Amino acid sequence: MRLYLLNTCPCSALVMASSPALLMRLVASAYSVAEKAGVIVRRVMESKELGIVEKSGADDLQTLADRLVQKSICASLAGRFPRVTIIGEEDLPDEAVEEDLIERDQAEEILEKTCPPEYSCLKEEELVVWVDPLDGTKEYTEGLLDHVTVLIGIAHGGKAIAGVINQPFYNYQKGPGAALGRTLWGVLGLGAFGFQLQEVPDGHRIITTTRSHSNKVVTDCVQAMEPHDVIRVGGAGNKIVQLVEGKASAYVFASPGCKKWDTCAPEAILQAVGGTLTDIHGKAYCYDAGVAHMNSAGVLATLRDHQYYLSRVPESVRKVLN
Repeated sequence: MRLYLLNTCPCSALVMASSPALLMRLVASAYSVAEKAGVIVRRVMESKELGIVEKSGADDLQTLADRLVQKSICASLAGRFPRVTIIGEEDLPDEAVEEDLIERDQAEEILEKTCPPEYSCLKEEELVVWVDPLDGTKEYTEGLLDHVTVLIGIAHGGKAIAGVINQPFYNYQKGPGAALGRTLWGVLGLGAFGFQLQEVPDGHRIITTTRSHSNKVVTDCVQAMEPHDVIRVGGAGNKIVQLVEGKASAYVFASPGCKKWDTCAPEAILQAVGGTLTDIHGKAYCYDAGVAHMNSAGVLATLRDHQYYLSRVPESVRKVLN
């Protein structure tokens, strides 16, 4: 983990009343740098030189793509928004960032949208950005490319209020020549964009959960939901995309494996379309800069019927994840 916090003063030039609000400018920049991140992720994969490093074990990996993308996102956003706190997953050395990793564009379609009134007067020092440069790194190294996402979440007052998810390999199943990648984004009070919102058919319970971090507690919790089907895939971002596209009705992970950078962006997008993400007890996670990074009480996310899934969590699971 690396904390990026610059305390230099922002430009003192007057900002015209018609200028986009800070939050929309930050989201517009995050969108553009996430698109650049997708290009970097694909380029590293094409090179076949993944630069894999084990962090805490064989299931906790870092690749060249993780390192380059984090540098690109954090340096690009810090350069434009110097008082925003930026927290990246990877613990990287302090060093100069190559010019070709810096993204200075901002997505015009986001700048043209009206910021929700409750967020229109935010200051840079009130915002925290959580960055997962490559969510689903293990799957990336195994060629499970549809599991991979880049996550940039924005929090205010401890709450996830905006998020960007890039899927670098979206469409890759279509084969050579297919246009790869897409970016989803959302802001609470405004909505979510870049995808078609869909729901699982009524009466169907489809659970999405971990493919590589399962254990008896995780399995017991999933089975207690009485699912019609269980989908085991990698990446928190990927699982939330499944919820909003109607491929799953709940994301259940009764384990302390997820971190704040895994869930901030996905939670914001999910909530922007009416969904809910909590811990396994139904408590909201806090995304302030000083909080513990681990989501120690697991993750339960739904597009609808959150209370039903909460009610099905076994007491034995609750006791383990207290």
